[in-house]
Amino acid sequence: MGAMSWPTQDELHEIRKIVSEMAGKGTADVRVVVSPYRICPLGAHVDHQGGIVSAMTINKGILLGFVPSGSTEVALRSGQFKGEVRFRVNENHKPRQTISKGEEINADKSSPSPDEFEWGIYARGALYALQSRGNHLAQGIIGYICGSEGLDSSGLSSSAAVGIAYLLALETANGLTVSPRENIEYDRVIENEYLGLRNGILDQSAILLSSQGCLTYMNCKTTEHKLIRPPKFLEDQEAEPQKGYKILLAFSGLRQALTNNPGYNSRVAECQEAAKVLLNASGNKEVEPFLCNVKPEVYEAHKFKLEPNLAKRAEHYFSENMRVRKGCEPLFQLYEVLLRAPGVFGARFSGAGFRGCCVALVDAARATEAAKFVRVEYPKLQPVFASQLSHGTAVLICEAGDCARIF
Repeated sequence: MGAMSWPTQDELHEIRKIVSEMAGKGTADVRVVVSPYRICPLGAHVDHQGGIVSAMTINKGILLGFVPSGSTEVALRSGQFKGEVRFRVNENHKPRQTISKGEEINADKSSPSPDEFEWGIYARGALYALQSRGNHLAQGIIGYICGSEGLDSSGLSSSAAVGIAYLLALETANGLTVSPRENIEYDRVIENEYLGLRNGILDQSAILLSSQGCLTYMNCKTTEHKLIRPPKFLEDQEAEPQKGYKILLAFSGLRQALTNNPGYNSRVAECQEAAKVLLNASGNKEVEPFLCNVKPEVYEAHKFKLEPNLAKRAEHYFSENMRVRKGCEPLFQLYEVLLRAPGVFGARFSGAGFRGCCVALVDAARATEAAKFVRVEYPKLQPVFASQLSHGTAVLICEAGDCARIF
């Protein structure tokens, strides 16, 4: 195991110890779900329109230790949030916001985030997703969930990582054999149907389909994907396969969950409306209103018919331009700081642009120097937001990770 491997044996031992004490069982009986966060080097915010995306998991994320409860009861504790969540797997859970796949979206729909309302909603959402697709669950779990210590997960798909962790735990406890593609759909059900967030499948696909050190390339319309392996000069360095680059995560101090921000669903609604206008103009009004169903030549021929906001969304989809200049100022400034940092090859937003972080690829030999530069320069521009961050975790150096798995 490398110096930056995750999870460490100490982390696995600690979470097994906590669950064994909760359940009154030995540590050997405790399984641990490892569900990584992801970054998105190219293709952000086009997955919900069936676009082409790329993603990579990192060696940080969610750990969920669990044992079967021996009954229908689910009992959960969290390393980040107070209280205990309890429910039964034979209960019927209704969605908080119902948005079916392909349904036109109400831009004002939003749902509470786990930290602002009840952190157990993702566990209930996982149960809802499994039940709604015909799975019978008779066994609950006793579990303890936590995110990577000291890490602000804004913009790193933490909600998808949490949802997938609960899905894998409930499936394992009940002896269900579920493929990664099925779990991509189940997590979509959690986000779209149960929570009412109309996002795409980028996050869960990256978490479930990635492979160590690879970039996952995916067509979100066809769901076809392929793994792009590191350049040969990196593969040749067997002793240090990631000597060439590291991943730099720089956090802005903005914290607002997508499920509590109607702006995200507004974007998706505007994309659908733009697709509808373009499809109608080209005589294809019967086609589902997603921008992936609009041919580039149709867009070019009819884009003048789009209102400004719709034109902006469509332009982003077809060009995948950096959307920083339309985003919020702290992230824009953080992005500019990263570009000036020594050794940085390139940078961009991570997540939907309402909160969170920027991600950069940096020369491994200069990663520490680059991180120090960002820690010094960003607070000069945004002292209030920067003051909300811990100095030690405001900028993190990471490596590419693996897919979700169970130990």
